[in-house]
Amino acid sequence: MTRQPASSDTIFGRILRGELPCDQVYADDLCLAFRDVQPQAPVHVLVIPREPIAQLADAGPEHQELLGHLLLVAAQVARQEGLSDWRTVINSGAEAGQTVFHLHVHVIGGRALAWPPG
Repeated sequence: MTRQPASSDTIFGRILRGELPCDQVYADDLCLAFRDVQPQAPVHVLVIPREPIAQLADAGPEHQELLGHLLLVAAQVARQEGLSDWRTVINSGAEAGQTVFHLHVHVIGGRALAWPPG
């Protein structure tokens, strides 16, 4: 597995700094949620931590509360978007499909989702 260094110099870092716009649906002190610019379903929201963690594989015990918070926000956003069923996805690493190396949670729904993915 190739690990990417944690960096705030990603497209998500630029969004967090206000350098790029986003279609925000939720924000708090720990994270930001916004609509994906390349949605894979009628609802496709990304929940990102404000702390620059490159991928889930880089999270440690010190991130336990943050990770739980991201999942709770993902559920809150799904309900806010009118979903009763949804998929929550975290890709960790390039071979898993991660393209932006800033940890993010996908909230995907609004249509029937096939399994297995990929």
